[in-house]
Amino acid sequence: MLEFHWPWLFLALPMPLLVRWLLPPAGQQQAALRVPFLEDFEHLGAGRGAHARGSRWQLALATLAWLLLVTAAARPQWQGEPVPLPLEGRDLMLAVDLSGSMAERDFVIGNQRVDRLTATKVVAGQFIERRKGDRVGLILFGEKAYLQAPLTYDLKTVEQLLDESFITMAGQKTAIGDAIGLAIKRLRDKKGEKVLILLSDGENTAGQMDPLKAARLAAEEGLKIYTIGIGSEQPMDFFGMSQGSTLDERTLKAIAQITGGRYFRARDTAELLAVYDAIDALEPVKNEERVYRPVDELFYWPLGTSLVLSLGLLLMRSRR
Repeated sequence: MLEFHWPWLFLALPMPLLVRWLLPPAGQQQAALRVPFLEDFEHLGAGRGAHARGSRWQLALATLAWLLLVTAAARPQWQGEPVPLPLEGRDLMLAVDLSGSMAERDFVIGNQRVDRLTATKVVAGQFIERRKGDRVGLILFGEKAYLQAPLTYDLKTVEQLLDESFITMAGQKTAIGDAIGLAIKRLRDKKGEKVLILLSDGENTAGQMDPLKAARLAAEEGLKIYTIGIGSEQPMDFFGMSQGSTLDERTLKAIAQITGGRYFRARDTAELLAVYDAIDALEPVKNEERVYRPVDELFYWPLGTSLVLSLGLLLMRSRR
C-alpha cells in the first residue's frame, strides 16, 4: 500500500502560480536598435512557431519537475504486508524433580497406573502448549540442577525436552535450593514478570543452597515461585506396604509465601490438572497482538526524475 509520510506538503503545489500572480514581473531590458536583414524576414514566421512549441515543452517539463519535487518532499512510502511479532508475555521457568522417588506409580492416566514423572509430562506438556506469548525454560533437578532448555518462544522444543527426560537423570536425591538458585541466575537480567513453577515430591536432601535462603534471594530479584507437591499421601513400596510421605510441604509452602507465589498439592492426576489450570488463571498470557509493517522509502525516485528534468530544462535554455 502506497502512503505519504507528510501528505500536507502537497499544499505547496500551487506555489508557482501564487508567486506569478502576487509578485511583479521582472524588468525587461529594452533591445538595442537593430537593422533587420532580408534573411531575418524570411525565417521570422518559422522562428516564431518553433519558439512557441519550445516554450510549451519547457513549461510542461517545468510543471512535471515541480510535481515530482513536491511528491518527493511528501515522502512516499510503500507499506508491506503486516508481519506478526512475538507476543509480549512472561519469562516462565519450569523446574521438574527427577529424583528416584518420582518413579512411584500412584497416578492414573487412561485407566493405566503410571509413575509421577509420566503424569507430570502429560499435564505439564498441555500447560506449556497454552503458554503462547510467554518465553518458557526448563530446569531438571535431582542431586544437581541442570538447565535443559533456556528461555524460548519455541514451546514445542521445551515440551519435547521435558518428554525426553527420565528418572534419576540428574541423580537420586533432591536439590530444591539449587534448582531455585539456577532459576534466579537465568532470570536475573530479564525485565518484566518472572515466574518459576517448581514441582517436587520430596524434601531437600542434596545441593549447596538452602531452599529458604534461595527463596529470599528470589524475592529480592522479583521472581515469583509457585510450588507443587506431587504424590499420594501414603506411597507404597513393591510389596504394597506404606512407605510414608517424604514430601516437605512446610518448606514448599514457605518458598511460595516468601516469593509471593502459591503452594499447590497434587495427589492424583485430577488435582495435578487443576493445579496447572489454577496457575493459568493466576498468570494469564498477555495476548495483545503486535504486528510490524516493513516500510520502503520511495522518495528518491520522484526526486531523481525531477532533478533530471530540471537539468534538461537548463540545457535547453543554454542552447537558446
